[in-house]
Amino acid sequence: MTLFALYRSRTDAAAPPVAVGERFSWFAALLPPVHALAHRLWGQLALFVAGVAGIAVLDVYLEPNLSFWLYLLLALAFGFSAPGARRRALLRRGYAPAGYRFAPDEDLARVALMEAGS
Repeated sequence: MTLFALYRSRTDAAAPPVAVGERFSWFAALLPPVHALAHRLWGQLALFVAGVAGIAVLDVYLEPNLSFWLYLLLALAFGFSAPGARRRALLRRGYAPAGYRFAPDEDLARVALMEAGS
C-alpha cells in the first residue's frame, strides 16, 4: 500500500483528481529528463541539465570512476525528489489539495476519494 496525495482542479470541477504517490520514483531515477518533460517539471529539468553539465566539466579533474558515482547520486536524488516536485507543480497549476489516501495504485486512490465525496 502506498500513500497518495490527491489534488482536484480549482477551475474544472469535472476533471478527475490527480494522485501523486509518496514513494521513490524509478521512472525519475532511471530517466530524469524524460520524467521531467512528461510531467512538465521545467525547474527539475534545468537542475538536471546543470548537474550533468557540472559533472561533465569536473570530469577532467575527478578520479576515473567518480563521474559515474556522482551521476548515480544525482539520479537517486531525482528519484527521491520526484513526488515533491510533482506536488509543487500541481499547486502552481491551480490544483487544490484534496487529502491523502492509502491504496495499491493511483486509480484506486482516486476512486476512494470520489467515493468519500470530499
